[in-house]
Amino acid sequence: MTRLHTSPYDRVRVVHDRPPTTTGQYVLYWMIGARRPSWNFALDRAVEWARELGKPVLVLEALRSDYRWASDRLHRFVLDGMLDNEQAFAALGVGYYGYVERTHREGRGLLRALANNATVVVTDRTPIFDLPAISRAGARDLDVRFEEVDGNGILPLDTPPSHAVYPTAYAFRRHLQRVLPNHLDEQPRSAALRLGDLPAPPAVPGRVRRRWPPADRRWLEAQTSLAGLPIDHAVAPAPFRGGFKAGRRRLAEFLASQIDEYGDKRNHPDDDVSSGLSPYLHFGHLSAHEVVAHVLRHERWSSSRLARTVTGAKEGWWGVSGSAEAFLDQVVTWRELGFNMAARRIDSEQFESLPRWAITTLEAHVRDVRPHTYTLDQFREASTHDPLWNAAQRQLLREGRLHNYLRMLWGKKILEWTASPREALDVMVELNNRFALDGRDPNSYSGIFWVLGRYDRPWPERPIFGTVRYMTSQSTARKLRVKQYLRRYGTSLL
Repeated sequence: MTRLHTSPYDRVRVVHDRPPTTTGQYVLYWMIGARRPSWNFALDRAVEWARELGKPVLVLEALRSDYRWASDRLHRFVLDGMLDNEQAFAALGVGYYGYVERTHREGRGLLRALANNATVVVTDRTPIFDLPAISRAGARDLDVRFEEVDGNGILPLDTPPSHAVYPTAYAFRRHLQRVLPNHLDEQPRSAALRLGDLPAPPAVPGRVRRRWPPADRRWLEAQTSLAGLPIDHAVAPAPFRGGFKAGRRRLAEFLASQIDEYGDKRNHPDDDVSSGLSPYLHFGHLSAHEVVAHVLRHERWSSSRLARTVTGAKEGWWGVSGSAEAFLDQVVTWRELGFNMAARRIDSEQFESLPRWAITTLEAHVRDVRPHTYTLDQFREASTHDPLWNAAQRQLLREGRLHNYLRMLWGKKILEWTASPREALDVMVELNNRFALDGRDPNSYSGIFWVLGRYDRPWPERPIFGTVRYMTSQSTARKLRVKQYLRRYGTSLL
């Protein structure tokens, strides 16, 4: 049976190792992480099974209402993507079942109902937020061959040594430079395939559609659809759309007008040459493979330009411009370093996962007098004494994003202005995950824990911080261009 050889073997994990059922009507792709119709290893795997078995493909994309921090902002971004996917799969002749819970736990049983008629079930393997738990729970309900496919980054999660957790970006970068050349040619299909050689997807049984009514195009488009859902309506949608179409437009804009200045200007809030791609990567609307492929195409790159020696240096290995090197270091090294931690340590979001030196020094200074202390509400409302910090928080509240450099300062000041480092962690997680579109992501947690010493080294000792790196708004304002940023975000929220 298995001529299935096109998916990279180290990206496919068989959860239920059973032969495909002979009575199944379709291959079911349960889309939970890679919410896009192309550049998608899991979708490719489902298509491979469909071709092997002569079956159609049915895509299930569902959105729960009871996840933590569920809000209009996060929901709207996902619904935008569902609308894109519904249109794309309809044009491709692929069955698509988009479902949005109207009440808590209303969707329970839908996966099993659709899997009862499936010959194989394929889903995404990703260590983001509660998706691993969702996949495990789904597996318990299935009595059919079930596979998880890793499409998270350029490097597969299980690349040996699969148990290794890297303590610094330098250490992980050395690992990447050794093994990544073997994986650069492993790419998902860059264009969604028309499946004219496969049977048309069968109609989902009426009893299933009545029990779990799919979200139609009109409902997905309507801005009023969110109002009736049991989610947080106080966090308004962001001023930009989600979905793979918007993600690709943003990528094209970045490559056309910003990447060439990224190396020199990315730390300056006034210049704002950040890519803006992290929400699309987080929700799976864009693939890291797609982003990297377009950057390398922009640089007219070929593999012959890779450095032949492994140094761990963040510049010079790819053989592209300095700005492109700086961006690739963010989207490959730093992003996948966070996935490395999330995939290998179940406590990666806990204070105890910090390096021992950081825990020791922070706890040694827990009784130090704080110059200011603020409550969670004061932080949330941007009501501190610091204009630059308040401006960064207002950007987060209004837009669902933070300037990359100011995110570091934002976290350092929370550490300084809370009663303990554990409370600081709770505040950062709550604010980031509630308001940021790229919150709840391993890469986002890397930034939060960097504030507390992860991926860093000891620095000269000082009050409150101990030997954890210290930052001030005054030095940031001296080093960086922030005047326009302060004018834009330095006023009240009204």
